[in-house]
Amino acid sequence: GKHNLSVFMCVCVVSLQNDGRLRFSKQNVVYKSSKTGKVDNIPAAELSVATWRRVCLGHGIKLATSSGHVYKYDGFRDTDYERISEFFKANYKVELTEKDMCVKGWNWGTAKFSGPLLSFDVNDSSVFEIPLASVSQCATGKNEVTLEFHQNDDSEVSLMEVRFYVPPGPADEGADPVEAFAQNVRSKADVIQATGDAVCVFKELQCLTPRGRYDILIYPAFLHLHGKTFDYKIPYTTVLRLFLLPSKDQRQMFFVISLDPPIKQGQTRYHFLILHFSKEEELKLTLNMSEEEVEKRYEGKLSKNMSGSLYEMVSRVMKALVNRKITVPGNFQGNTPGAQCITCSYKAQSGLLYPLERGFIYVHKPPVHLRFEEISSVNFARGTTTTRSFDFEVETKQGNQFTFSSIEREEYGKLFDFVNAKKLHIKNRGFKEAKNNEYSDSDDDQHDAYLERMKAEGKIREEGDGSNDSDEETEKNVPFRPMAALPKLMYLCSCFSLPRPMSSYMLWLNSSRERIKSENPGISITEISKKAGEMWKQIGKEDKEEWDGKAEEAKKTYEKAMKEYRESVPFLSIRESKKEDKKRKSGGGEKEKEQGGNDSFKSREFISSEESSSDGERKKAKKAKKAKGTPQSRDKVLHCHHGNNRMD
Repeated sequence: GKHNLSVFMCVCVVSLQNDGRLRFSKQNVVYKSSKTGKVDNIPAAELSVATWRRVCLGHGIKLATSSGHVYKYDGFRDTDYERISEFFKANYKVELTEKDMCVKGWNWGTAKFSGPLLSFDVNDSSVFEIPLASVSQCATGKNEVTLEFHQNDDSEVSLMEVRFYVPPGPADEGADPVEAFAQNVRSKADVIQATGDAVCVFKELQCLTPRGRYDILIYPAFLHLHGKTFDYKIPYTTVLRLFLLPSKDQRQMFFVISLDPPIKQGQTRYHFLILHFSKEEELKLTLNMSEEEVEKRYEGKLSKNMSGSLYEMVSRVMKALVNRKITVPGNFQGNTPGAQCITCSYKAQSGLLYPLERGFIYVHKPPVHLRFEEISSVNFARGTTTTRSFDFEVETKQGNQFTFSSIEREEYGKLFDFVNAKKLHIKNRGFKEAKNNEYSDSDDDQHDAYLERMKAEGKIREEGDGSNDSDEETEKNVPFRPMAALPKLMYLCSCFSLPRPMSSYMLWLNSSRERIKSENPGISITEISKKAGEMWKQIGKEDKEEWDGKAEEAKKTYEKAMKEYRESVPFLSIRESKKEDKKRKSGGGEKEKEQGGNDSFKSREFISSEESSSDGERKKAKKAKKAKGTPQSRDKVLHCHHGNNRMD
């Protein structure tokens, strides 16, 4: 009366197989998993349907109960069908029917809801079945329903999403077929449901990613974002990190939630949830719990009644429920007073880069988080469009490169010192730094590794030239190649032109620009100039004289820099000395000629501009020769033709 069969249990969606033993008895059907020890006990009186079908691992049995539960087991042999069928007839009074699966590969058919299963059928043959208990999210769109499934950590490959296209119904039908389909799924699915009231609710919070305004409902086990178009339910187990970051103007705050797996909106994946707050927003919050329950569950981290800034309330509640620390910027201070971030661009989008104690985070489009432990090296590169900015390149150990561009040159020293203190590998340390393994003071605005290397190379070249007196050796050791030297020459010019002298008004404007921005939020560039002009007119005479003195000092600094620039280009001075030597040699040859020496053939570069005739003079000489019919002297003819670099 009992049959013991070794079988496999196939869990749909995650393709996980557990070994176990299945026992049929007159009273019940019992299955025990060898891996987990879980036991399925199906009373014989509750069995209503039994189906025998061919599956990927041979044959399987599908059992349905009167209470709506469905159990599926496979791993049977073909010869097991007859004796199992006879046992079911004799003891359970249930017919074990055979049913074939559809293997045509069609992707259109009929969706049927049968208890906890969603069956996709083609011509009354099942293509696949989805256990609705495995569905974690159900989202609707235009003629589309998307099902997301729970992730199984024990499986290497998991099916995470299935989309169904639902064609529109007749116009006379009032019910929406898409909503009806989704409602059938939600009624049986293991979708995160709001059991009871939310702990607290934050209304109309501004969210940067995904963009929009959302009501955030805080539940004990998950976070619910409710927007006009999309809804997201985020389990706290998917939250990796929390960040609280102040903006550069010190008036706004970013609260960043790192997620894995990310939330989905169509084909877009959001690994970060970024909330944007104003520091001026205040909130009085009352938790929907008793004081005893709050104290027992959160151990003093929260209280029933709280008040303060909105961003403080949100971050405090999230920290308590997620049970993770909040990361804030460390000791880094940018060039702007009080700023703990750097303005830059990433993928043509402007944002803020925050150097943290254990990494970098960029907000907000797209957000990027780079931990120091995954960084291979960093590089400081000159900006492609202007010398007033530079690029900060980060390369990871996986070979990915992130370039943060258009960083103001004034931020260079601060960022360089920070990276150096964190002992990150810097590619371009410069000539002197590579030799001495030292770094210049970050307060020096003119610190530039490439510039230092150019100066050092110029000094070595100049010393090598001084050791040889021969003109031929000079030509050999220090060749003058104008086109090859042009990039370095242009680079040096751009570097030394940084302290370009400005008027007293421009110096005052540069120092007052940030103050004008802070006093007039949202002011445009043209309005800044107009406002500055009005403020400049109101400045007293003594203050203007002070700025005039600063402008005079800037002019002196510029002249000094230009003098250093001329001294830092040795190949120019070498070229000038060579010209002087050749002039002296050519001058000696002319004196010998005046003293009666023989005429000698002279190359073009040693002939003065006075000796070379213009095109008009040559034409006149030819016409005169034809008109008179008398040949010019040999010296005159040779002289003219030689001046034109021709030989007759």
